Amino acid sequence: MRRVINPRARGWSGIAWAGVLVGLAAALVTLPPIGVRSPVMPTVIGLIAVTIGIGSMIRGERRIGAYATAAGVAGFAIGFLATRSSVDNLDAVVIWGALFASTLRFATPLVFAALGGLFSERSGVVNIGLEGMMLMGSFFSIWGADVTGSWVLGILIGLLSGASMGLIHAFFSITLRADQIVGGTAINFLALGITGYLYIRIYGAQGTPSEGLSTVPDISLSFLYDVPPDRFGGFLGDSFAGQDLLVWVGFALVVAVWVAVFKTPAGLRLRSVGEHPRAADTVGINVFMTRYAAVILSGILASAGGVYLALGFVNSFEPNQTAGRGFIALAALIFGNWRPFGAAMACLLFGFSSALAKSLQEYSLSVSTLFEALPYVLTIIAVAGVIGRSTPPAAIGKPYVKQ
Repeated sequence: MRRVINPRARGWSGIAWAGVLVGLAAALVTLPPIGVRSPVMPTVIGLIAVTIGIGSMIRGERRIGAYATAAGVAGFAIGFLATRSSVDNLDAVVIWGALFASTLRFATPLVFAALGGLFSERSGVVNIGLEGMMLMGSFFSIWGADVTGSWVLGILIGLLSGASMGLIHAFFSITLRADQIVGGTAINFLALGITGYLYIRIYGAQGTPSEGLSTVPDISLSFLYDVPPDRFGGFLGDSFAGQDLLVWVGFALVVAVWVAVFKTPAGLRLRSVGEHPRAADTVGINVFMTRYAAVILSGILASAGGVYLALGFVNSFEPNQTAGRGFIALAALIFGNWRPFGAAMACLLFGFSSALAKSLQEYSLSVSTLFEALPYVLTIIAVAGVIGRSTPPAAIGKPYVKQ
C-alpha cells in the first residue's frame, strides 16, 4: 500500500529525524567521553528536540515528529540523571564498546523473530505464535547438538521444529480459517508444554549439559583493535571482534529480506497476497500456497532466534527461556511498520535497553530492573499505537475464501 503524504508535511520528515538526533544528543553530551556536568545543557538540547518534534507534528509529520518529541524527553531525562550521578559510576556503567556488543547480542534473537513475523504478516496471516516458535527452536537446537555432537545439526533440528510450528499455524489459519490470534496463542502454549515436558523427561533436575556441548563459534576479528586512533579501534574491537556467527547472519538477513520482499517478483507476490488476495488470485497467484510458504518460513526464522539464544548466547536451555521475546519482536515489527530495516532498528533499541539494564546492576539494582522492564513497556506502546500509527497489510488477519 502506497503511503499518502500530507502536502503540509513535505520536507518535514528530514527535520523530524534531525529532532530525533538532537534528542539523543541531549543524553550523549552528559555521558563519557564528553561528560558535561551541568543539567542546563541536556535541558536546553532536550527542549530543542521537543520543539522540533511538536513543530513537525503540527506540520503533518506526526509519526517521526512523535519520535523526536519522545527522544527529546528521554534525552533530557537520561542527561539530567547522568549529571546527578558521580563520574566514577558513569565510567563503570557507560563503556560504549561493551554496551554496543551486548546490544547486538540481545537484539539478535529479536531480529530473527521480527523478520519471521514480517513474512507471515506481509502475506496476511497474523503470527503471535513467534514466542512459541522461538521456544521450540531453543530447546530442540540444544537437544540436537547434545545428541548429534554437532552445532550445525543442532541448528537444523531447531529450525525444523520451528517449521513444524509454522505448518501447524498455517493449517489452522489458512485451511481451517480459524481465528489467527487464538491459533497463535495456542502455538505458544503448545510449545511451552512440549518443551517443558521434554526438558524434564530428558534432562530432569541436572539440566542441559554445560560441558562438551557443541555451540555456535564466535568470529574473531581481532584486527579491529588495530584501527587508529586507539579509542576508535578499541570501540570497534570491543563491539565486533568476538561476536557469534549467528549475530552476523541475523543482521545480514535484514538486507537479504529487504531485497527479497521489496525487490523481487516473489516479494511482490507475497505483498500482493497480504494487501489484496482476491486481486492476486485473479492474476494467477496461488494465495494459499504463498501464505503457507510465508508462515512456514516465519516459523523457521523465529526458531532461529531461539537457536541463537540456546547455542550462541547462553549455551543452555531452561523452561520458558524466551521470556516474552517473541512478543517484543512482534512489537519491533509494528514499530518498524512491517519493514526489515525499521524492525531491526526497533530490535536494536530493545536490545540496548536490555544491555544497559545489565550494566546498571553495578550502579543500582532498582534502576536496572526499571530498564529491564522498558522493552515490555515499549511493546505496549507499539501495540497501542501511541507513538505514531503503523499501517499493516490491508488483508492481515482475514482468511481468504476462494470463489
